[in-house]
Amino acid sequence: MTRAVYPGSFDPVTFGHLDVIRRATQLYDEVIIGVLNNSAKTPLFSTEERVNILKKATKDIPHVDIKPFKGLSVDFAKNCDAKVIVRGLRAITDFEYELQMAQTNRVLNSGVDTAFLITSLQYAYLSSTTVKEVASFGGDISKFVPDFVAKELVEKISK
Repeated sequence: MTRAVYPGSFDPVTFGHLDVIRRATQLYDEVIIGVLNNSAKTPLFSTEERVNILKKATKDIPHVDIKPFKGLSVDFAKNCDAKVIVRGLRAITDFEYELQMAQTNRVLNSGVDTAFLITSLQYAYLSSTTVKEVASFGGDISKFVPDFVAKELVEKISK
């Protein structure tokens, strides 16, 4: 059985993230989505909220599990007995950063590889940061995130 992890902040999860998740499940027997609890960042949603949102957003995608984690993605992969870290790439600027991280992870643990999935063109511009910014100015985010995520995001921003 080939298990992969897809780590990230997912603050909030977007259609781009869900596209990568769906495609990863076609390549691997199990995909564990790691929701990063990064003390250096202040996410809009708590780790628990992001885990719950992802569980709801992926409920119809088979062979997916959602877990919170702290620390290094390569350690998370090892703890999950995964041999692959999945990363989505939108642009060349993503590649430069992700290549450096993949190489660092290989040095830290040569038993874990990184697989890059190129984001589908329809989501190549999309990021959680953009979604939050558009929402904060009252823009329509229905093309960026599932309806229930849009509702939760608008509620969170209005508080």
